[in-house]
Amino acid sequence: MNGTEGPDFYIPMLNNTGLVRSPYEYPQYYLASPAAYSLSAAYMFFLFVVGLSVNIFTIHVTLQHKKLRSPLNYMQANVALANLFMVIGAFPTTIYSSMNGYFAIGRVGAIFEGFFCFICIIVSIWSVALMAIERVIIVYKPMSNFRFGENFSIMAVCFTWVMGSIASVPPLFGVARYVGEGMQNIGGLDYYTRHTNEPYIMYLFACHIWVPVTIMVFCSVCLLCAGKESETVQGRAERETTRLAVIMVITFLVSIMPYAFTAWWLFTHRGAEYGPIFMTVPSLFAKSYSIYNPIFYFWMNNHFRQCTISTLCCGKNPIEEEERSTSGHIHSSVSPA
Repeated sequence: MNGTEGPDFYIPMLNNTGLVRSPYEYPQYYLASPAAYSLSAAYMFFLFVVGLSVNIFTIHVTLQHKKLRSPLNYMQANVALANLFMVIGAFPTTIYSSMNGYFAIGRVGAIFEGFFCFICIIVSIWSVALMAIERVIIVYKPMSNFRFGENFSIMAVCFTWVMGSIASVPPLFGVARYVGEGMQNIGGLDYYTRHTNEPYIMYLFACHIWVPVTIMVFCSVCLLCAGKESETVQGRAERETTRLAVIMVITFLVSIMPYAFTAWWLFTHRGAEYGPIFMTVPSLFAKSYSIYNPIFYFWMNNHFRQCTISTLCCGKNPIEEEERSTSGHIHSSVSPA
């Protein structure tokens, strides 16, 4: 091993000099400078403030407007709920640990942070995969009489949380364990020590990472290769929805997969030498996923954008009213006398 392993932790540094201490009892400034921990705390505070605001607002707007209760919007709201769960459950622990340079609240900090982040990532990955499947069914119509309704959407949401729980709860009962990662200010699954539960980790990667990612990529390719929809209002709406689904897949892959590949490399190269930053940067970058989806959702979904403006303006939409007024003025101008 090219690190120091304790009862409940693994430090990516050999203890030749005697500097290594438990990340649950002592600051870890021998791994990185205090400035690095302060920068991590500031970054996580930014994600906390923005993530809390945009995800709460996304859920509120979706619940307030009935016309947003479509399969895509259900999945988008579910991703926002998972992100909110992670922001509230994990980010405060990460901020506090980064400010102190170690898990100041003890091992429970690593467990809390690891559990909340992991369950929310699994819920999100299955939500995006199901969203991609729904788009393929809508575009290609392999089952002409089948259409996702509200009941199917609710079942899909429940399915994502069941899958998330199956993946993330067992470590809480000793099947595997959550430990500190990288600079020891963030928590995650133990992929890289002799205590690793190999069958469980392989099951996680196979069932909850590679399978849904393969589904996402396959469905996205199918959607990109699909023929152009009709220029009717319905056709344009379907095209907009399909584009949003593809963007969400790409956003997820760009945000989460660096961390997944890093974790897989550590699992398959246990004992290899790596620095604390090697795992910290992908983990922090993956957490930024909590703010991307609501922003893209507002930018690319016209219905949600109009409902958001209406909510912000207390039920009125000045942009929509101005467009309607302009359209009426043009119509009256060209009408025959």
